Amino acid sequence: MVGVGDGPRGRREGFELMRILDRLVVGTFLKLFVVFLAASPILFILGSITEELDTFVDRGLTMGEIARAYLFQLPLYVQWSFPVAALLAAVFTVHGMTTHREIVAAKAGGVSFHRVIRPILILGLILTGVALVLTEVVPRSNRIAAGILQSEEVGRSWRSDFVYHAEDGTHWQVGRLDASEGTMDQVVMERRRDGSGRGALHVVAESAQWDSIAGWTLTDGWVRKLHPDSAEAAYHFETVRMAGMTERPEELLETPREPDEMTYGEIERLAGMVQRSGGDAKELLVKQEQKLSLPVATLVVILLGAPLATSNRRGGTAYGIGISLSITLFYILLFKIAGGLGEAGAMGPLTAAWLPNILFAGAAVVLLARVRT
Repeated sequence: MVGVGDGPRGRREGFELMRILDRLVVGTFLKLFVVFLAASPILFILGSITEELDTFVDRGLTMGEIARAYLFQLPLYVQWSFPVAALLAAVFTVHGMTTHREIVAAKAGGVSFHRVIRPILILGLILTGVALVLTEVVPRSNRIAAGILQSEEVGRSWRSDFVYHAEDGTHWQVGRLDASEGTMDQVVMERRRDGSGRGALHVVAESAQWDSIAGWTLTDGWVRKLHPDSAEAAYHFETVRMAGMTERPEELLETPREPDEMTYGEIERLAGMVQRSGGDAKELLVKQEQKLSLPVATLVVILLGAPLATSNRRGGTAYGIGISLSITLFYILLFKIAGGLGEAGAMGPLTAAWLPNILFAGAAVVLLARVRT
């Protein structure tokens, strides 16, 4: 560093100065982040209550029930607030240091801009990890909140004339499913030969009953087996348990739980079931990837906002809010457009979910490279 000696004492002084600078950057960023993170969920809650108040009144919900439901929804609003709060904190930290010539002073001392914002980037990585943890917490709290607010739509508990492909490779054709009773009628199951040496299997049953321990049990039907050596065997049965069919009755319905109430793994499982049933799972796959891409946006917007905040224009608070608002609105716009294109099949789910982050990260790399260090 310039301004200190080159010997051991100079190096110690330089190291101490860097520690002071890092503490200044970290302290400023964290104070701003906490303030913005505390304020943002309140705005989300007020907006939601304003929009849903009539619905809550119609359902006869008390103020205590509404307050308790929004308390359980707080992790969701905190997760939404992470990128916004991180962006505002980064912009105001860097812009404040630029306005007060602290960035210039650091450069004069031989400290590059990239080194100055390194603590912010490290904090961004940590906050991204916290946001990813919230991804597993939010669905569980949302389920509780939905139960309190009675927001689950009462859908039909039956389904008729559908085909389902189980994970073990068997094909099921069902005449009627009654999820409330845990029964299926007119069941046909087929399993074709495969390279593992399994023979073909064809089962026809009048009905099937679900048990939480035993699984599905077929009743009153016929089994026809075709062995690998082409020998055939057929017999009638009164009851037989089908271990390969592990899906619960409610999982076979057409109207599953909302993606916001499912974890990443649960959406993956549901998407696989929809695909095996011959359905379209593109929307679920996009939502699944967005559960990861949105938390990562916390780091991406920091990378983009920090170099943008180095402008020497004196706009103070208005300038910082303007930059942050522009980035946030543009990101949301891209997020919605890319997600819609992914759900429509115009692009793959992975591309649709991560495209905003890729574009913003690319712009951030360009801006960071152009910053005068």
